[in-house]
Amino acid sequence: MSRSGPIPSETRFCKKREGGRVGAGAFLFFAATCLWTGTAIAAPPTLSVPVDTDSLQAGQGDGPLGFLNGIERNGYLLGNMWGLRPFLSRSGVSFAMQETSEVLGNVTGGTRRGADYDGLTTAIVQMDTQRAFGWYGGTFNVSALQIHGRNLSADNLGTLQTASGIEADRATRLWEMWYQQKFLDEDRMDIRIGQQSLDQEFMVSQNALLFVNTMFGWPMVPSVDMPGGGPAYPLSSLGVRLRAKPTDSVTFLIGVFKGRPMADRGAADSQLDNSNGLDFRLSGPPLAIAEIQYTYPSLGTVLYADQPEALSRTYKLGVWYDGESFDDQRWDDSGRSLADPSSSGNPRQHRGNFAIYAVADQMLWQQADELDRTLNVFVRAMGTPLTDRNLVDFSLNVGLTLREPFMHRDDDTFGIGLGFAHVSDHVSGSDRDAANFSGLYIPVRTSETYLEVTYSYQMAPWWQIQPDIQYVFNPGAGISDSSNERVKNEFVLGFRTNIIL
Repeated sequence: MSRSGPIPSETRFCKKREGGRVGAGAFLFFAATCLWTGTAIAAPPTLSVPVDTDSLQAGQGDGPLGFLNGIERNGYLLGNMWGLRPFLSRSGVSFAMQETSEVLGNVTGGTRRGADYDGLTTAIVQMDTQRAFGWYGGTFNVSALQIHGRNLSADNLGTLQTASGIEADRATRLWEMWYQQKFLDEDRMDIRIGQQSLDQEFMVSQNALLFVNTMFGWPMVPSVDMPGGGPAYPLSSLGVRLRAKPTDSVTFLIGVFKGRPMADRGAADSQLDNSNGLDFRLSGPPLAIAEIQYTYPSLGTVLYADQPEALSRTYKLGVWYDGESFDDQRWDDSGRSLADPSSSGNPRQHRGNFAIYAVADQMLWQQADELDRTLNVFVRAMGTPLTDRNLVDFSLNVGLTLREPFMHRDDDTFGIGLGFAHVSDHVSGSDRDAANFSGLYIPVRTSETYLEVTYSYQMAPWWQIQPDIQYVFNPGAGISDSSNERVKNEFVLGFRTNIIL
């Protein structure tokens, strides 16, 4: 099961520029090519809600193919959707859709070699209550997912850090449904209540969202240590989130959510247990999370004429606590190893789990005469001292992104990143116990590392393509294949396409 944060549901979508235009004829050719080959594009950029009506071309025709008029400049493939978007906008309602498709394949290593296609269609409807009926500061949001295709990580790789952030069980499901209300002067506080996905606001590195691998979105530690992988794509949980900005540079995020995003605590697959996303139960211990963010320059930052342009930065520090009961990774309820043939088979229980994390996005360089051309670094680390109840006790993501790697390709971005996951000593000890009691060779899991190189190319304001390369060292932290040998290092090639409809 893959976890990530591909499509934030508020106004974080892609910037609509006119660099990298493509004519209608070229569009039809490339679209036909993608359909024929089954290929796709990049890590889903954030979807723009509310819809930017300025990016809709006024001269679009009303016929079935009217959207082709000015298609190389539209912010959306379907433009005004035959008048639907302007009609909804008059009532304060925005509607946006996005299709992300990809093909990933491993040419070396893995449990077997091959390639898989997978895709994700996301739809978001959002209402501004002031425009709708005069109520200031309110936003109502509903989003849904249609997940299709297969998962290379499950079929071929056996990795902890799954290859794609959109991999998930095939389904059509509700994703988020919440209401948000602003308060105080200058909107310095807002509260959001309802069904929410944590990866849309918490633990986010903006620079890391370029990449395809899941762990650049929703990190490794919560993916395997929270029940069901936590309330993150494609799951969500009921809860309440408070955001406060005491100063222009400092933001606090605090949330309390249903800690288990499925109905059955023992469910083998949390996505199948809540297959349509309509399980709104509040039973079970809560998940609490808090994060402080510092951003510079901020809205109120003053720069004088003799000062150089400030290099932007965002730092975050957070902690989460889950009140669930967690199984011990090595010992049973009588103190024996779970690998011992005389074990009861019932893991020792531990109440509660937590982890601490830090995120940094830092601009390193900006070209003086071309301000869109920047070099950025990101680092995100998360760890927990509770090794007895967790599969992974530390994970790290680090990388560099270069925006506009070629002059006048304003919306292109090149990136190189690394992910690392360390298996807890209790899990390694359990593997050694299994080898000792069975007398067989059983690899001891330790850690897994991957490297990713990617390039996001803006074909049109509504269309991105993204070739991607990943290399995984010690897949699964050292698991064995059908021949009882360690799974060999994996070289994964991919191609993703992202279309804003």
